[in-house]
Amino acid sequence: MNKSESSKEITLIAAASENNALGKDNQLIWHLSEDLKRFKRLTQGHAIIMGRKTFESMPRALPNRKNIILTRNKDYNAKDAWVTHTIDEALKLTEGDLQPFVIGGGEIYSLFLPIADRVELTRVHSSFEADAFFPEIDPQQWKLVEEEKHFSSPDQPYDYSYLTYKKNKI
Repeated sequence: MNKSESSKEITLIAAASENNALGKDNQLIWHLSEDLKRFKRLTQGHAIIMGRKTFESMPRALPNRKNIILTRNKDYNAKDAWVTHTIDEALKLTEGDLQPFVIGGGEIYSLFLPIADRVELTRVHSSFEADAFFPEIDPQQWKLVEEEKHFSSPDQPYDYSYLTYKKNKI
């Protein structure tokens, strides 16, 4: 996909710890209800692209969103979701959506980071053991444009920050 032909803003959205941990055994490591509400608010009405394992970690396709799964498995089928096998196929299905979201997992984030325009990252200020990780954000390529800090509370066990990065224009 030629970026100059498109006004799309491909956005990666994730929650990752200080050591970039995303999850373990196909599950989220922490539960931050405010972050889940923010995720829902930002992604509703948009196309969401995810890997097969991320899709399988959810109870069902996310409502009010176009669920697109990217998998190498040519025989994979999923209820209420589109199945694709290449980045281009996945992006074609986002036609008409000016801000499709990439929602994970680690391998999918790594595939889309080079073509993404924006990253909405919830940075959980702790380190965790994990088997899925968010890719490093290169400060030469990305600029932090917004930061909102939140402190732990009885129902939010960790300090965290909402970080918005935009790709530097070359």
